[in-house]
Amino acid sequence: MDTIYASVAGLDVHKQTIAVCIRRTNKQGRVTEQVRTFGTMTKDLLALSDWLHANSVTHVAMESTGVFWKPVFNILEGQFELLLVNPRDVKQVPGRKSDVSDCQWIAHLLACGLLTGSFVPPEGQRQLRDLTRQRAQLVGETNRVVNRIHKTLEDANIKLGAVATDILGKSGRDMLRALIAGQRDPDRLARLARRRLKAKIPQLTLALEGRFTDHHRFMLQMLMEHLEHLEHQIEQFDRRVEELLRPFLTEEQFRRLDAIPGINRRTIENVIAETGSDMSRFPTDDHIASWGGLCPGNDESAGKRKRRRAKHGNPWLRRALVDAAWAASRTKASYLSALYRRLAARRGKKRALLAVGHTLLRIIYHMLKHNVEYADLGADYFDTINRRRLERYLVKRLQGLGYEVTLTPQQAAA
Repeated sequence: MDTIYASVAGLDVHKQTIAVCIRRTNKQGRVTEQVRTFGTMTKDLLALSDWLHANSVTHVAMESTGVFWKPVFNILEGQFELLLVNPRDVKQVPGRKSDVSDCQWIAHLLACGLLTGSFVPPEGQRQLRDLTRQRAQLVGETNRVVNRIHKTLEDANIKLGAVATDILGKSGRDMLRALIAGQRDPDRLARLARRRLKAKIPQLTLALEGRFTDHHRFMLQMLMEHLEHLEHQIEQFDRRVEELLRPFLTEEQFRRLDAIPGINRRTIENVIAETGSDMSRFPTDDHIASWGGLCPGNDESAGKRKRRRAKHGNPWLRRALVDAAWAASRTKASYLSALYRRLAARRGKKRALLAVGHTLLRIIYHMLKHNVEYADLGADYFDTINRRRLERYLVKRLQGLGYEVTLTPQQAAA
């Protein structure tokens, strides 16, 4: 294989040690290699950086191994052409598996230009990612606590969830706090209902009559305190995310993205944290869809399509877009809801949601890259793109039901 880079380094990163191979090729084509092992403390990483500089290394590559690559990346970033590569792309030759052979193989592949670096965003975006991902974990924990509250109430024969749609709305929280404070009279508890829930006071009275013991009171009190703590933390994360998002999106860009059906502020924050607002790093919308894991897999051999599952991609981005797709599928008279219904009937709801999330990502990509407004294609888009095929399909369905069908255009009928 031809040598593309004359002086490179391959790093095999572990928790406590890093095996480093410097591969140099002189003008006559002679290859020399030096291998050393460094620790992972900051002092050791600085010594590694000095050693690479002393040997005139220009390109450095290492595998993405859990979180162990991050300290190394933080020290070497900006000093070398640094590539973080997917371990799938750096498969070792069978029978030669050791730390030394791994770093030598990485250096060999890098010197020949056979490695492609993963997308590592700048430091500001990495901080935004940390915030949005931790917030998503807190939201998940909040949902688990809510489920535990439901479980505790059911164990106490309190059927509040059977009457109130949201037991943690204002009315529900007032009732739960009253239960914790010692109130047991179902009629008094039911009269804490507000607004539209007042119409259900008779049903609430029946639902709030149960076997609520001191054990249930203690459990409910602890769960409510935990829930309020999580909600307070989420509010703090919201404010911090909003602050760090400002350099990435202008108010005009935010307004445009917010006009997409199913997209809200939190979705925009999650997507920008993962992709950034500069779409020039993704050559096409196909590229960003593949990177996000929102497109079918590509496995073809001998003219046969094999496994077509979606790639793993970026799970945080896919999660945010699938949640937005669920909201978009519930909008009225929109292209996205029509797309969902069209695909769900044939492919199932889960695949339809992934397809709508795929479409949302493409829309966001083009809006940010070309600075355009969102224009909905309309709920009847699929009926108009191939009118004659739709006519034949509907006629065939009616004939199958035993009808004789004659189509007369409206102009001729008039």
